[in-house]
Amino acid sequence: MNLYSLLSLRAADGRPVRVGLIGAGKFGSMVLAQAQRIGGLHMVAVADLDVGKAKESMQRVGWAKERYSATSAGDAVKNGTTFITDDVNALFECGEIECIIEATGHPIAGTRHALGAIEHNKHVVMVNVEADVMVGPILAEKARAKGLIYSMAYGDQPALICELVDWARATGFEITAAGKGMNFEPRYRYSTPDTVWGLFGWTEEQVAADNLNPKLYNSFTDGTKAAIEMAAVANGTGLDCPDDGLAFPPAGLHDLARVFRPASDGGRMERSGLVDIAASQEPDGREVFNNIRYGVFVTFKAHNEYARSCFKQYGLLTDPSGWYASMWRPFHIIGLETSISVLSAVLRNEPTGCSKEFRGDAVATAKKDMQPGEMLDGEGGYAVWANAIPATRSLDLKALPIGLAHNVKLKRPIKKDQIVSFDDVEIVNDLDVVKLRQEMEGSFRPAKSAAA
Repeated sequence: MNLYSLLSLRAADGRPVRVGLIGAGKFGSMVLAQAQRIGGLHMVAVADLDVGKAKESMQRVGWAKERYSATSAGDAVKNGTTFITDDVNALFECGEIECIIEATGHPIAGTRHALGAIEHNKHVVMVNVEADVMVGPILAEKARAKGLIYSMAYGDQPALICELVDWARATGFEITAAGKGMNFEPRYRYSTPDTVWGLFGWTEEQVAADNLNPKLYNSFTDGTKAAIEMAAVANGTGLDCPDDGLAFPPAGLHDLARVFRPASDGGRMERSGLVDIAASQEPDGREVFNNIRYGVFVTFKAHNEYARSCFKQYGLLTDPSGWYASMWRPFHIIGLETSISVLSAVLRNEPTGCSKEFRGDAVATAKKDMQPGEMLDGEGGYAVWANAIPATRSLDLKALPIGLAHNVKLKRPIKKDQIVSFDDVEIVNDLDVVKLRQEMEGSFRPAKSAAA
């Protein structure tokens, strides 16, 4: 790793890496918390629809008021301060900004923001996995065509999983599975914003005190966020989503290699080369011993007896046969680490994970029986959850990606657990993003899934 050395050279030369941030919510706040401490990195501008809340975020993470008092992006560049605005165009039009961090979490807006940044010759660090899983491969292609980097955000789990997969492949191992830990029980699948806090065990007073967003937390609880992230990992690594979606097998650290090996060798994977989740809860609610709820992992296989014996000699946690082992990272601290992506893009011209192909998809799936005229309310809502399935199956079903399942009307009846198709809904808004999605489906139509 030489990012800090490269950054120090830029700083000494009086050429800081200049950055713009879109979205000053939780993730954006964590980015800001560290950005103020990194010499040679200049947060030129922060765009958020609510300027007041953006300023509150700056204050909350320790920025002195005079450091974000700039009256324009140009003023910020000149004075080494930060401009707060509700106009993303101010970031795009600032020629000195080299990289945009998109951290809104809104798939439609995020798609448009990424396109705007690329059009204005800026690298993109796409925190917005919701947009990335929907149209990431074509955004990455548009960036490459202009000599730009389109990158997953380091610190978020997809980028960290891609890093582990790259490590395993670069060392010559066969990858059996890759994924992350997560608090999940089967009953969580049908959680709604009305029931989510009970599943967390939080009181109304606790929720009110922290101003928590029930739809956001519900998207984690019902498995939607997991589907989005694992499909994005599939697109970034060439691994596959399971044919019927994520299985969420419970597994602690000591059992990763046993659980995430092929069923033919006693594991839970239908074959080698899949993404999935290591649940930190048993189906009956008991907590899994030594779980990796906040971590990520890759499981891999020795190619011969010599490598297998080395696994044992050097203390890897293996399955009972000794042929399979797992490498893991026990934590991720999202925005606190995202500067790694920015510096990698600007200084090394390299992404920290990138959607290279359309391999997996996160598709809208009904939480209940619904009738024509009812509205879908997107990620974390009352109507649908996301299932991670192979892109080949998604295309066969004409499945509706979860990113396009907000505020659209059903025109046909849907059964509980049925995957919603484009033919089931009436889409009248955001047709520019729908067109881009259709272009991506045509340009990146995948071959039938095969083991990695």
